[in-house]
Amino acid sequence: MKLALEKSPIPESHALVAKALKQPLFDPNWHFHQEYQLFLVLKGRGTQFIGDSIRPYKEGEITFTGPNLPHLWKSDFDSQLPSHKAYSEGIVVYFNGNFLGEHLLQKEEGLKLNQLFQKSLRGLLINGDTSQEIKTLMQNLLQLEGLERVLELLKILNLLSETKEMEVLASPGYINSLKQGDTERMNKVYDYVMKHFQRKITLEELAELTNMTPTSFSRYFKVHANKTFSEFVSEIRIGHACKLLLDHNMNASQACYESGFQTLSNFNKQFKANTRRTPSAYKKEFGPR
Repeated sequence: MKLALEKSPIPESHALVAKALKQPLFDPNWHFHQEYQLFLVLKGRGTQFIGDSIRPYKEGEITFTGPNLPHLWKSDFDSQLPSHKAYSEGIVVYFNGNFLGEHLLQKEEGLKLNQLFQKSLRGLLINGDTSQEIKTLMQNLLQLEGLERVLELLKILNLLSETKEMEVLASPGYINSLKQGDTERMNKVYDYVMKHFQRKITLEELAELTNMTPTSFSRYFKVHANKTFSEFVSEIRIGHACKLLLDHNMNASQACYESGFQTLSNFNKQFKANTRRTPSAYKKEFGPR
């Protein structure tokens, strides 16, 4: 398992790294690094974890994350397919905050860029027409070298600094308190919950998994995830229900029980609390036209 603090993906001889990803799954490990990251999903669906934000992701989505913000794209795939056919595809761009030098962000010309970088510390989801423009520029970036590649990244950052078509992901109070050992332990928890969320999961199970008492685990999880364990499981279930409503055309009752909820009334309550919509309204707004 990869550790939380990985070696920088950017060689000392370069200002940035841009690469295409094509693999059975996106990296399954909860981790963070000191670089800024732009990530475009070209193929694949699953659950996205950024800070204390949990949401389903799909093709075409672009996120921008700042330094030391824990993140994970946990891919869904059809277990009946051969692994070489269960591809996830995307484009990732890494760069350091000082790639423009030490002083530009303190000048008037760098004011909006500095504000963008501050917002990215909570993670940003790019929406609307801006998302389409950024997608084209990120695809271009793969074909460029030298100064042209830097200039293309500046175009992307300029667009992001000007647009209002973005959503902040992690909550205002989120602080990364994780260390290397913590991310390994949290990966165990995430993996376990993703495999078993469709049934009741007890604190005792997770306490045994992490070699803690139930009380200690509950306290530990709240500190590092910025939410209770029951809230975390509920968000995983709601994210799965969203996919069932849209991708499998299920009704609310079917999605409720397939996602691990025991009563329809609790499902409807939790669904509205997480998405600010009823299941039927969510399906109408985001479902096929």
